[in-house]
Amino acid sequence: MGTLTYDSKVTASIDDRILAHLQVVMLAKLRRGEPFAFTWNENANGLGRTTIWIHNAISLTFQYYGGKVPPINSRWIQALVRSSNSVSGLEILPEPPALPASASPEAALL
Repeated sequence: MGTLTYDSKVTASIDDRILAHLQVVMLAKLRRGEPFAFTWNENANGLGRTTIWIHNAISLTFQYYGGKVPPINSRWIQALVRSSNSVSGLEILPEPPALPASASPEAALL
């Protein structure tokens, strides 16, 4: 279980595999200067739903429990990018089945 920390004040415990996919999407949007909302549920912790406004002027830290980078599912990245561009902003979506390695060039991720 990894941790996403925003502005040194807000933290979210997120599975390492999910966090790796969120990192790809979030950093790509911030690199392009595109702020966005990010919403997640913390029902397991009794905290309910949290939404933050992600902007490149505020620190964002991705801390992983494991040492290995999980394989990236390009279909999941594409679904997360579509979510991030919606009115409600980025939300954690279920992972779709991955395309075969030969059908998912890295350039098509974003």
